[in-house]
Amino acid sequence: MSHFYRLKIFALAGLITIGLIVQTNAARAAETETLTVAGGCFWCVEADFESVRGVKEAVSGFAGGKTANPTYKQVTAGGTGHYEAVQITFDPSVVTRETLLGLFFRSIDPTDSGGQFCDRGASYRSAVFAANPAQKKAAEEAKADAQSALGKTVVTPILNAAPFYPADAYHQDYYKSSDRLAVSSVGLAVKKSVAYKRYRKGCGRDARVKQLWGSSAPFAS
Repeated sequence: MSHFYRLKIFALAGLITIGLIVQTNAARAAETETLTVAGGCFWCVEADFESVRGVKEAVSGFAGGKTANPTYKQVTAGGTGHYEAVQITFDPSVVTRETLLGLFFRSIDPTDSGGQFCDRGASYRSAVFAANPAQKKAAEEAKADAQSALGKTVVTPILNAAPFYPADAYHQDYYKSSDRLAVSSVGLAVKKSVAYKRYRKGCGRDARVKQLWGSSAPFAS
């Protein structure tokens, strides 16, 4: 066998291997689904769901409004109609949409229509966004289950899917970032991860969730 022929065989084998890797990755990507929810501060929702086995990624952003590509400042100032939302990408063979919806309702105060915890106003309201009838049915069933479990009226709406706009990089993975903030409401020159923990505790998120859900609260510490 000539040296040139052996090189051709190796090159062909390499191309076949690369093709199989690409096909495998494409198949895995096709197997993932997304769930978009709003549960008050998107840093907290992102942190909660990135801890769930089967969740590939949770991205902080905005949904449900009328302004294209809104900024954080625009949304929090009011008038755009957006919710602070999180788009959760998950592997349905590992964790189901129904399970995630159950976790979601038990990680918020679904009886509060004016915001979540210390964060008040339209952009901090809770919601579930459904892209099709099957997703809407699953969300409605999860809502009914939450209402039955609480024995209180659940006001979190099930909304039609809306464009999701990721927030800027500053807000992504805030809960685990080692970047330091020169000035913040919870201290000077503290890491984002530390500021996040102080904010979450000060806002009373976990305390209220535990008050509502008790041992059923999946993320409250």
